[in-house]
Amino acid sequence: MSQLKKINSALVSVFYKDNLEPIIKKLNELGVTIYSTGGTQTFIENLKVPVKAVESLTAFPEILGGRVKTLHPKIFGGILGRRELQSDVEQMEKHDIPNIDLVIVDLYPFEETVSKGASEQDIIEKIDIGGISLIRAAAKNFNDVIIVSSRNDYKSLQELLESKNGFSDISDRKHFAAKAFATSSHYDTAIFNYFNQTENIPQFKQSIQSAQVLRYGENPHQQGVFYGDLDAMFEKLNGKELSYNNLLDVDAAVNLIADFTEPTFAILKHNNACGVASRTTIKQAYLDALAGDPVSAFGGILIANKKIDEETAQEVNKLFCEVVIAPAYEAKAVEILKSKPNRIILVQKQVNLSDKSFRTLLNGVIEQDKDLKTETPADFKSATTKSPTPAEVSDLIFANKLVKHTKSNTIVLAKNGQLL
Repeated sequence: MSQLKKINSALVSVFYKDNLEPIIKKLNELGVTIYSTGGTQTFIENLKVPVKAVESLTAFPEILGGRVKTLHPKIFGGILGRRELQSDVEQMEKHDIPNIDLVIVDLYPFEETVSKGASEQDIIEKIDIGGISLIRAAAKNFNDVIIVSSRNDYKSLQELLESKNGFSDISDRKHFAAKAFATSSHYDTAIFNYFNQTENIPQFKQSIQSAQVLRYGENPHQQGVFYGDLDAMFEKLNGKELSYNNLLDVDAAVNLIADFTEPTFAILKHNNACGVASRTTIKQAYLDALAGDPVSAFGGILIANKKIDEETAQEVNKLFCEVVIAPAYEAKAVEILKSKPNRIILVQKQVNLSDKSFRTLLNGVIEQDKDLKTETPADFKSATTKSPTPAEVSDLIFANKLVKHTKSNTIVLAKNGQLL
């Protein structure tokens, strides 16, 4: 395999055009022949950069309302042709197929369209065909071709063009190919999961594109990675990075507090609540939650479902705790809580969480629906001659919420909206 390859030609066809301009101008500066389609071609023309329509290669127009643009042997031959295989070279010369050395293409925003609640017709039209085919073809032929499959990689491509003056080596091309297959597999997973909402085909497919390497796993000798977007869930105001064990506690805290609407404060340790109270003010909720088990609260995770004010922060600041979570904070409260530099302060955002839970087990994964049921007085049936009072029913509901979020076999003692 030849190592160093020069980019002489590029196919550029993208949905998102932000940050594309400097790449186009650099390719033009390097003397690269650019082929393009539709809106991308117009974008390039508006930059006063020479560009050739894909139709000039295929001698065939875009058809079916844009569903077919690049699906043609002269395009895919130019991408898949093996430059060092004589039979490929001869066939490309015979059919007048030029090499395409760089492919910049992204995909229709399928997931975004689904998340906006679009009609099925609109969603189906956002299933990309040409783009996904170009990505796979260019990635397969990474020996000769660079594939850029996401605007997130524009910066890396720009740096490559600048540093190597339009050349690339095999490690560059293979790296971009790996990222391209990550793009295509994620896209197909999203499409499958959309269809499988109604079809219930028994296959487990999940794809998460963002990841955060943790300091370590459950123990210092274990590596740990969080796959997900913490920034979408929280705004971090202070403190060190969340650890593996922190994340387990934060997850337990977020799920627990979601069952309460009245001002409630919870303190968790090792994924279990050691103090919870619901009161008319968040300060009193904290004080009564702490009173439930002030010893276990040391080093715990604190979460509130209402804004933490200055007075509450002053009380919280007396306790050593790893993490504090709330939907909002008064400015003075943040200032007080920041007095401990390592204390993690999180603002919880409104995010729809999955209604499924997963766990690796043996050589596979088990999945179940999350327990999202919260009992109401109508769910209780008295089995004795004496019926519980309204206050006792209220305590039963409060305790039952905590039982749901406590690990292993559980007995919860609660009274007057407080975990005892």
